[in-house]
Amino acid sequence: MRYRISPSALVLSVTIGCVSCRQQMAEQPRYDPYEQSAFFADTLSARPLPLGVVSRTSVDSSVEPEITMDVLRQGQQRFNIYCVPCHGYTGEGNGMVTVRGLRRPPPTFHSERLRSAEPEYFYNVIKDGFGAMPSYAYQVTPDERWAIAAYIKALQFSRWAPVDEVPADERQRLEAEAQ
Repeated sequence: MRYRISPSALVLSVTIGCVSCRQQMAEQPRYDPYEQSAFFADTLSARPLPLGVVSRTSVDSSVEPEITMDVLRQGQQRFNIYCVPCHGYTGEGNGMVTVRGLRRPPPTFHSERLRSAEPEYFYNVIKDGFGAMPSYAYQVTPDERWAIAAYIKALQFSRWAPVDEVPADERQRLEAEAQ
């Protein structure tokens, strides 16, 4: 048995379908940026970011933290999480991802070019990415980026520090361990 749909029934069903598919969101009230709002007690329509949220458009590379041992420890901890897989624990560019076949390994942090780079360079690479490295702006907060950059500079210094800059008691301990 074959059914035949009349043209008027087809037109009626298409009309009903189109009328019921309105975009309700397009008709909702909205606020322009910085427009006043009676809804909130402070009368502002723009809401502040919740604590701990990293703004996608923050311009924060000009604020460097004071470098303390706590900052370096935090930098090492975050470096071990985000950087070691490619860069390795010593910053040589020999992390497990590289060993397992990354086509183009990352450069060593101990090259002359990167040793002479300012901490802001590392901060911006973490934020924006570089080459095959993706941006970590959404995973790593600005303070953590500065801590990682400080830790990278400490890694570089540990490799290239002149012996006379090592405190005498530490130098004796290192010499005793070497024997």
